[in-house]
Amino acid sequence: MSAQPSSDAAHFRATLGRFATGVTVITTQAADGSPVGLTVSSFNSVSLNPPLVLWSLSQSASSLPALRQCERYVIHVLSARQVALARNFATGKPSQRFVGIDLVRAPGGTLMLADEGAAWFECRNRSHYPEGDHLIMVGEVEHCGYSNAPPLVFHAGGFDLTPKQA
Repeated sequence: MSAQPSSDAAHFRATLGRFATGVTVITTQAADGSPVGLTVSSFNSVSLNPPLVLWSLSQSASSLPALRQCERYVIHVLSARQVALARNFATGKPSQRFVGIDLVRAPGGTLMLADEGAAWFECRNRSHYPEGDHLIMVGEVEHCGYSNAPPLVFHAGGFDLTPKQA
């Protein structure tokens, strides 16, 4: 087993990567109405009553101002067949991420991907907390839905593309 001080950022990141996570895309609109979206793997539940979830994003993310100030956003839990979508929203230029992507409105009116994937949560932007180099976002779930599609999993720096049973 490899051991390094946690101050070694590359080693710390590689160690964190041993924890498999689901992959999400967060969507909303900026104040000017333009769509905003990014890939996030730091997502989990907080509370059932009230229904709360959290996720975090880098303080240096170009989408931070829009996501900090928006009233609502949608968290899309991607399905195993949505690898290209995950990569597009992770590495594509922010102004190009929605090119060729079909969009609809969630029940509360929030911009969301038409291809819902494994699950989705429409959230009111309840609170946020700066910690280290990230901002922790807490969303109050107003609407949600799911399918039987297997989720996309990220592990050890890559997508787990082993065949899954639906």
